[in-house]
Parts: sequence; C-alpha cells; structure tokens
Amino acid sequence: MMKAITFEEFGTPDVLKLAEVEKPQLRPEDLLIRTYAAGVNRADLTHRKGGYGRPDFGDSTLMGLEIAGEVIATGDAVTGYRPGDRVMGIVGGGAYAEYSRIDYRMAMPIPDNLDYIQAAAITEVFVTAHEALIHLGKLTAGESVLIHAGAGGVGGAAVQLARATGATIFTTVKAANQEQARLLGADWLIDYQNEDFAEVVHKATDGKGVDLILDFIGAPYFERNINALAFGGRLIQIGIMGGIDNAKIPLDRLLYRHLHIAGTVMKSRSQDVKHAMSRRFREHWLASFANGVLIPVIDSVYPLSDAAAAHRRMEAGLNVGKIVLKMD
Repeated sequence: MMKAITFEEFGTPDVLKLAEVEKPQLRPEDLLIRTYAAGVNRADLTHRKGGYGRPDFGDSTLMGLEIAGEVIATGDAVTGYRPGDRVMGIVGGGAYAEYSRIDYRMAMPIPDNLDYIQAAAITEVFVTAHEALIHLGKLTAGESVLIHAGAGGVGGAAVQLARATGATIFTTVKAANQEQARLLGADWLIDYQNEDFAEVVHKATDGKGVDLILDFIGAPYFERNINALAFGGRLIQIGIMGGIDNAKIPLDRLLYRHLHIAGTVMKSRSQDVKHAMSRRFREHWLASFANGVLIPVIDSVYPLSDAAAAHRRMEAGLNVGKIVLKMD
C-alpha cells in the first residue's frame, strides 16, 4: 500500500484527502517510481472539479500529471533506465502518490545539479512551452515574440526558451510580477491590467508587429492578437482561460498579412505524439538545465498531505512559478 491523495466527490480543495491505496502494478514499458515530488498543474484543478469526470489518463485514475523520483523497478520492454536512476516526466495520472508509474519514453534523467523539487517543476511547463514556441511557432534568433502570462508556469518557461533562442521578448504580466519576468529574460513588460498590449506592440515595433504570439487567454485577446502580428506572423493558442465566447477574427488581416494560427493541447494527444513531444524537448533543452542556461522557477512547496492548500494557492492566482508537492 501507499499514501496518495484521493477525493470521493468533486468540489472545492477541501475534498482532497490523504488515503492508503494500492501501489501501481508494473507494465512492460513502465518505470515504477518512488515519487519524491510532484508538480501541481491547472489540469489538476479541473480534475478535482469534475471537468474530466473520473478519467483514466493511461497510468492511473489518481490525480497528478508530473513527477520526479527514483526508479525502483523496470518493465521487460524498458531500455535505457535501471533501478536507482533519478528521473522526471509527465505521467497519465498518479503523481499525487508515494509511488507512480511512467512510460519510459516519457521519462528523462534529472540533471545532477537539480534536486527532486526542482525537477518536478520542469517537464509539464517546459515541454509545453517548447512545443508551442519552437516546434509549432518556429521561433528563431532575431525574431520577436509576445508571450502572454509571462510570470506563469508555461509563460515563464517560454520566456526563458525565447531568451535562449535569441528573440526579442514582449510579455504581459501584472505590475507585481514584472521583476520576475524581467529576471527570466523579458525585454518589454506590459501591465495587462493598465495597458493595451496591442498598442504597446504597435508603438514598440513602429507598426510592424511581432513574429509570434503565445496565448493562454482566448476570446478576450484573440482579435488584438491578430492585429499585433507582423506579416507572416504566427499565433499559437495554448489555452482558453478567458473563455471562447464572442471571439472575433479580422479576416482581412489574416488573409492579406499571410498569418498562421495553430492550437495545441498536450493532454488530449495520442501517446505516440506525447512521446515525440518529450523527446524533442529532451534533445533540445535538457543540457541547458545542467549548465544553468535554463532554471526551474519554484513558487512554493507543500507536503502531499496539504495538497488542498496548494490547490487554493493556484486557484487564487497567487503563484509566480511552479507549486510543488513534496512527499511526506
């Protein structure tokens, strides 16, 4: 048996309880992990509220999608890993527990200079940011990018990747968090509560616009995003936190400026696609954590037994960086 977070009904963070459940069973392509830390993600809040029903994402029906820990056993089909290895990765459920299982193709080694808490703050946000910014967004050195929510998890990771790529970075971030975004590498800080980002971009680029935009908000920003893109610009939609109703698109701008729009959500993709996303990030960026070019940003750490408090902090929008659960 093992300790894990469970909940009998959907609802507020108070439904989360620490309980004894069975350990996961090893499958041929699994690593069995002694989990030491787990990242908290917005998908966990949706899970708790019932947005997914009672899902089995492939690895567990328990909550949690991001782990860091030690390999204690390997399946018969596993290559490249052995007991004792330190690994991190994205799982299909089950991170909020003392033990978890992960498809070995979704795992990656933890750089020697990082601890388990830091490792638990990497994979979900940086894999997502790489996919949007580099794989789909095709960002290259010398281009300009507008990253919304630049002090958040994925947004902050994207700012770091854009800086390492050699781009000029605009980001929307409230005044209280602007210093954090600046430290991560942002060049232009836009207070979205008091400034119109499209106007700031227009003035700063002499009306040209930016080459790429990463957006989490959705309908409230959609039209302004299109108007802020340069000729041949790309908009990558990776969230709809502001909703989808009444999204307006200036079709003439889309047509005559040869713009490109794409959307991406990792959780709903096939396992093969997820393997490829993890592999692309690992090959491109993992060494950058070992040499300090990239850093995980930790907001706060809670014991597993206090997962409810971690959820309350994220739900209130108080975190700047990653919230991590540490196994009791």
